[in-house]
Amino acid sequence: MSAMPSTPLKVGVIGASGFTGAELLRIADRHPHFEVVHLSADSNAGQPVASVHPSLIASYGSRLFDVVDPASVDGLDLVFLGLPHEASMALVPELLGRVGCVVDLSAAFRLKDTAAYPTWYGFEHDRPDLCGLAIYGLPEFHREALRGANLIATPGCYVTAAILALRPLVSAGVVQTDRIVVDGASGVTGAGRRSEIAYSFTTVDENMTAYGVGSHRHTPEMEQEIGANLLFTPHLVPMNRGILATCYSTPADPESVSNEVVLSALRAAYNDEPFVRVIDEIPGTKATMGSNLALVTGRYDARTRTVITFCAIDNLSKGASGGAVQAANVALGLDECAGLDRIGVAP
Repeated sequence: MSAMPSTPLKVGVIGASGFTGAELLRIADRHPHFEVVHLSADSNAGQPVASVHPSLIASYGSRLFDVVDPASVDGLDLVFLGLPHEASMALVPELLGRVGCVVDLSAAFRLKDTAAYPTWYGFEHDRPDLCGLAIYGLPEFHREALRGANLIATPGCYVTAAILALRPLVSAGVVQTDRIVVDGASGVTGAGRRSEIAYSFTTVDENMTAYGVGSHRHTPEMEQEIGANLLFTPHLVPMNRGILATCYSTPADPESVSNEVVLSALRAAYNDEPFVRVIDEIPGTKATMGSNLALVTGRYDARTRTVITFCAIDNLSKGASGGAVQAANVALGLDECAGLDRIGVAP
């Protein structure tokens, strides 16, 4: 049975001025056991929260962003980090031991092979010990390891969708592990709060572009968690939120694969999962908007001998802040669904 704290858990959000920070604060406001006592953002320190996130005015309208200071979170039960990768790498060692649980939304501690960071992220990793300590924050596959965790590395948004679409098939031996292609399409918020012309309205509107071709930094994370060699190509599409992963793989035994075999492997993996639904239809991103829900399905194309699987999520919720809260709930012994919605905002 999940624990029910007698008093609210003291929560901090560091790096609260970005899109993931806003989503964390939105979820925390409805969480029955969270009380946000610290929120900071060096780039907006001293500014009213509502001036950066007008949608939060009802609950955070009187609050100002603090400067990032490890001493200010001493004794908190839970701290979320929405910082750049290298900033998190530097800060996490100062937080461990000061707070009960640190949930990092950057990629600083996701990769177990720290030698991959210079190639994929452009910096040397100086805390391989913490990469070994960090628990990967996807409860669907790491739930038992998350219980009681002190450091959680929340997965990337593209990676979450790809793992949910592919890992059950790899684990069940339905598909080969050396010929997988992941095409991901993301809303603009997946890039974070940025001012570059590439993310401006006039660039993004009525446009769709591929980027990071053959070199996207999420590739080694996908390979680590899916257990396969793959080619990942992300695409930026003109919507605010959402990710659709379309994944192509080769069956291990073409004679024994069918639509039902693919769907059965997915259903077996997610039958008891609170936030994953295996459906017959091809999912759309809007059905998941604002929720922690993931919609998954699959097909087998006998003509080309290709298994095609799909996963739709909200990149800011299940793909970032919602997934982070879900993992924190597990780590702290709370109801895994606390504060999280399984119903998207529609129309």
